[in-house]
Amino acid sequence: MSELSLPHVASFPNRLLRLYAGLALYGAGIGLQIESRLGNDPWDVFHQGLAVRTGWSIGTWIILVGAIVMVFWIPLRQRPGIGTISNIVFLGLFADLTIWLAPTPENLVARWVYLLAAVVFVAAATGLYIGAGMGPGPRDGLMTGLHRLGLSIRVARTLIELTVLATGWLLGGTVGVGTVVFALAIGPLTQYFMPLMRPRG
Repeated sequence: MSELSLPHVASFPNRLLRLYAGLALYGAGIGLQIESRLGNDPWDVFHQGLAVRTGWSIGTWIILVGAIVMVFWIPLRQRPGIGTISNIVFLGLFADLTIWLAPTPENLVARWVYLLAAVVFVAAATGLYIGAGMGPGPRDGLMTGLHRLGLSIRVARTLIELTVLATGWLLGGTVGVGTVVFALAIGPLTQYFMPLMRPRG
């Protein structure tokens, strides 16, 4: 999730609601994209690869990797917020819940419906999460920390995502057309949803 924050004029309970609604929707998006079996976003290729190798759930690895990434925040002097900790704890739980509840489609049309819904869910969830203004996710904090060391955001993000994508693929994570669709669509869709999800008060 993006580290960007919007001015937040909403009340604290409203911001918490936005935060957890965003995490639930983001986790649902992760679960649906994995269930589509058409290809995951780079971080979830990595999480799935670890799950394949260990037998632990993808959600468990989302939580563990998020916690491990936080260790790298220390030398990068990044500061977590409520949203950061909540991201670590809940994102994997919501992803696992979706994988458990959602039937695995065999029909190609249904798999594409899952994939496209997943990308829309993640984009809308990002707008909710950012609008809450309660701290970046652990993976985006790593990116902004590298930016503070002198790398551009584009270079830092590309370096991180190519690394986890390649590692996850080697571990057995699913790379495919869905990976490309996510990469191409997530930016424009997030830009579309950001003003729609901006707090109104």
